[in-house]
Formats: sequence, structure tokens, C-alpha cells
Amino acid sequence: MERDLTARVLEVARGAGASAVAVTSTRPFLQARQKLIEHRSTGESGPLRFTYDNPTVSTDVRRTHPWALSLISIGRSYIDEAAPPADTGAWVARFATADHYEGVRGVLGRVSGFLEDYGYRAMGLVDDNRMVDRSAAARAGIGWLGRNTMLLAPGHGPWMLLGAVATDARLEPGTAMRRDCGTCTACLPACPTGALSDRGLDARRCISTWLQSPGSIPHWIRPAIGRRIYGCDDCLTVCPPGARALQAAQVAPRSLPFEELLRLTDEQLVQRFHWWYIPRRQGRYLRRNLLIAAGNSRESEAVGVIETHLTHRSSLIRGVAAWAYARSLDHDAMPRLESMLRDETVPEAIDEVALAIEMIRDPQSYQDRVREPVALR
Repeated sequence: MERDLTARVLEVARGAGASAVAVTSTRPFLQARQKLIEHRSTGESGPLRFTYDNPTVSTDVRRTHPWALSLISIGRSYIDEAAPPADTGAWVARFATADHYEGVRGVLGRVSGFLEDYGYRAMGLVDDNRMVDRSAAARAGIGWLGRNTMLLAPGHGPWMLLGAVATDARLEPGTAMRRDCGTCTACLPACPTGALSDRGLDARRCISTWLQSPGSIPHWIRPAIGRRIYGCDDCLTVCPPGARALQAAQVAPRSLPFEELLRLTDEQLVQRFHWWYIPRRQGRYLRRNLLIAAGNSRESEAVGVIETHLTHRSSLIRGVAAWAYARSLDHDAMPRLESMLRDETVPEAIDEVALAIEMIRDPQSYQDRVREPVALR
């Protein structure tokens, strides 16, 4: 019965669109727990919260689902649906170009419904702080945890989104793969900020982390952000296990012009990218990202709309706009920035404008002032 039910569950998942599916037990993920605790204690978790908030809960699904006996781990490839970045405008990581998690939720719903029809309890978990989904997928045998901290699956590499169904059905567990990255270190030098090492991810250096964090983004990391406004694919695109799937993808680039996006209201920005994690659902954080990316792009079409933000109601946005304006125009930005410095009244914005001016007048002094923290060097 256990084996037959397991086979039918796997069949249902594949029929619903799962690229990979396997079962594991609900035993705690103790190695993942230790890693979360360790990185939080050393500060390497940076501004990340999510599963770091409560490692005991996020690594033991029975803390929140005490009735669960099995976990059905689901992986769904998104690479064939995801638009690569265009040559101009804003850059978005492929997993976030649309709500690609919708496909995962559809699979979880079908599997949960199938089990419920047979009288079992079932609950889908997707992008959920209560479960370390990569650890579940690795233990189930879908793939292995790579040096880039992603789950790497045969035929798909890192290009899958994950989810799971917790159920009280007793299912036959899979077997973890005996594979790892071996001597391959392609992802380590590919990281723009050196956030990856054999220890894993130092989130204090991670571009993707900062783009999803509230507040101001440190000056030292802003140039490395490039045209990114959400996510960073650099450690995925160089990963050999995913190379074939990436090369086979035929989706056309999708343009996201800075001028068009920066003219939207905060509410419109949140709605435009409603599937993203946006701190406190405040559109100003997307606007912050857009201004940094627009400044890095130095696209002439974006300069005018950057300038309109120098008088924005938010002091955070005024400050970032000053940096982006200086980055775009260099010495030509000085008259406007000097006038802005005389009129600005909020201390944080004054500091930002002063740094923007210093970035133009004395680049070396500016670099010395905003250098990355000693702990990260």
C-alpha cells in the first residue's frame, strides 16, 4: 500500500507539471539548522530573516505540522518560461520575471487534493519560512546542494523552484544523491561581490539580499548592483549542471525601461511586481533599487526621470537619487547637487548629497569613506 500510494503521488505530481518529485521523512534537518545558527551567530546572515528567524521551526516541519509523517518535495523548472535581461533598462533575475511560483503552487494543490480525496491530511508549503525546502529536496534525492547554495538537479541544474507537501500519509522515502560539486568552483569568482565561499553565502555581501532589504543600500555595494533591481543570477548562469537547460531556453528578452518604471507611483510599482518580496510592501524600496540601477546604467533616457526624484517627498529617495544623478552625469551634475545641498534639511539626505558631490570632486576620498566594512574584507 505504501509503495503503491507513493507511486501514484509521484505520478500525479509529474502529470501536474513537476520537473522532479521525491519523498522524504519529516525528521528535522539538523545540518541545515546548525548552518543557520552558525551564520546568524557570525553575522553572515546579514539582513536576511526568513528561515534565519527561527531555525528550530524552519528545520522541523512537525513544529508547525505535528501530524505530518512525510514530505513530498516538488521541483519545477522555470528556465523555459523566464525572459533573460535586455541590453538596456532594468535587470531582473529569471526566477522573478513572472510569478513562476504559480506553477509550483498548482502542482502542490493537485498533490494535496489527491491525498485529501483518499482521506489524508495534506498541506502545501512554498517559499515558506517554516521549511528549508532545499534541504528537503536534497534529502529526498531530487538533487544536491551546490557551492552556490542552490539545489542542483540533473538535467535542470539550479533552474528550479521548490515546494513541498506535508502529509500524514506514510510514503516511501527516496534516497539522497551521492553527488556534490567536486572540484568545480565556477560560482565563486562569478559572484560580483565575493559573497560565496566554501563556507556558503555571506548575505552581508549578497546583492540579491540587499535588493530585498529595507533602508539604505551601502555605497560600497551600489556599483556592483549594475542594472539589477531584483535578484542576481550570476552564480546560476555559470553553473555547469544547468548549462544545457540555459542554452536550450528560447525566451526573448523583455525590456524594462527605467524611465517608464520610475514614472509609476509606489502603489503601481508594488502592483506591477506583486509577486516579489517587497519590504513592508512599500514601493519606495523598488524605487530605490531602480534609481541605483538607472544611475549605474548611465542611460541618457533615464537622467531626466532621475532628476525629478531629487525633490521626492521621501528623504531616502532624494538621497539615492542624488547618488544616481552624480553617477549618471559626473561633473555636469554639480550645479544641481550643490543647490540641493543648500536646500536639504533631513540629515540622512544631506549626508547622501554631500557624498554624491564628493564622489565627483574627489573620487579617492569618496572611495575611502564608503569602503566596505573591515569585517568583510
